[in-house]
Amino acid sequence: MIGFYPQIRAVHIAMVLASGLLFALRGAGVLSGAAWPMRLPVKLLSYAIDTTLLTAALMLFTLLPHAMFANGWLATKVALLVVYIGLGTFALKRGRTRGTRATCYIAALAVFAFIISIARAHHPLGLFFLLRGAA
Repeated sequence: MIGFYPQIRAVHIAMVLASGLLFALRGAGVLSGAAWPMRLPVKLLSYAIDTTLLTAALMLFTLLPHAMFANGWLATKVALLVVYIGLGTFALKRGRTRGTRATCYIAALAVFAFIISIARAHHPLGLFFLLRGAA
């Protein structure tokens, strides 16, 4: 199975980008008052992307040596994923006011970006670790 690591990783990265892009588009649509972001075909596309993303993530987790996760970067990513999902639900449907939805939308995008920085750095501080190394 390790022979498929590059392909699985490529699918995972593609689905991360697709999921983030679709959320960004849906959130912008909701904030502009459009109806399309909450229509069934768009929701089903979101479910398909996120299911593929989760499947690829679990496959990568089983393939990689567990010592790779010793510094806590993966646990940090998973914890922030829960925060991102919570903010996303308030941004798309649970936020009662436009201001609440907008705030949650911006916060969700920031958390998403930070999760990506953690994945790139393989460190729980993500972007802050990368910036510290550049100084």
